[in-house]
Amino acid sequence: MVSSLKPKTTPIRTSKIVHKSSTLHQLARFVTEDAVCVMFKISFENIYTVECWRYVVYVHGKGLSKFVSYADFPPIISVDSPTTSDCIKWRKRWRKCHNYGQRKHAPSWWGVFFTCKFCEASSESVLYSWGQLIGLIKFAFSEETLQELRRSYSQEKALLLV
Repeated sequence: MVSSLKPKTTPIRTSKIVHKSSTLHQLARFVTEDAVCVMFKISFENIYTVECWRYVVYVHGKGLSKFVSYADFPPIISVDSPTTSDCIKWRKRWRKCHNYGQRKHAPSWWGVFFTCKFCEASSESVLYSWGQLIGLIKFAFSEETLQELRRSYSQEKALLLV
């Protein structure tokens, strides 16, 4: 199978995240270049810097200059698990969405982000960790998105077992 020949590791690259404040925001641990790439649909090479200020993140890239809330970034597995306080901040942010149908859930690109993370998983244990994280924050997704994430998880698990 051709897809199993692709390397499942990400190349080592220098971080473009710069902390500009001596006080770290509680959600700063979730700020990643991968999330920025999916959020704005740009490649890693087109990101110049991601500046983490005290209350906001500034993303500067090719044709892009945006301020982003820390609550826009999805959780990741390599840092502390999301706390109740984190979940409250996310829900508060989602309620500010102008589209009434999406006020109860995370932005749709979160599903794309987690699907990409499933595909990048280098081992079954890493994939399992991503699956556990989805289980912790399943409130963030609509039923359709959750079903799609489960399907993607199952496909990647089958590929890793081959």
